[in-house]
Amino acid sequence: MRDDVGRLSASLAEIHRAREVGLGACRRVIQLCGSSIRAVHRLEPAEAESLAAAAETELREAQQALAPFPAIAFAGFLSDAEKEYAEARLTAALVSNGPLPTAGDLHVEPTSWMKGLAEAASELRRHLLDLLRAGELDRGEDLLEVMDDVYDALITVDFPDAITGGLRRSLDALRAVLERTRGDVTTTVLQTRLRESLDRTLPNE
Repeated sequence: MRDDVGRLSASLAEIHRAREVGLGACRRVIQLCGSSIRAVHRLEPAEAESLAAAAETELREAQQALAPFPAIAFAGFLSDAEKEYAEARLTAALVSNGPLPTAGDLHVEPTSWMKGLAEAASELRRHLLDLLRAGELDRGEDLLEVMDDVYDALITVDFPDAITGGLRRSLDALRAVLERTRGDVTTTVLQTRLRESLDRTLPNE
């Protein structure tokens, strides 16, 4: 009996060590990805890339540590870190109008990628509003269309939350952001057209 308990205890100790390594690395991933996204919004692509690369290193450490222990790997914190990493990479790609990396490219689970894409589309609102303030209406309208396309693509994923990892909640949030952003774009475009019309019709002083 003592031998059996000893072996089981040693196994649990190994799982615990892997969890601690993975949990710490996942926390660092989330922090680095948040900083990377903020750098994207500041239009600092080199800084954003450096932070995302550091996040990838931490994510791979977590994935490697947890791979032998599926029960721990699928406890939730690893998928959260994968989602944040996907969001950082996808936000950078959407803002720069570059190709979107796939789930395979990023080595994350499909559900993590989809939730990351939904949140990256929501992140576009901030960049879009900056463009509107700068008078770049055409690019702002292009990004609104991108947000629409992301929502339209993801809403076709019709599976229970137990399978998608809560994708529906991310889409509900995206829909709300999308509607607010559509209203902002519409108001700005109408105001701009009105101002241009007045400039053409009113005599110059």
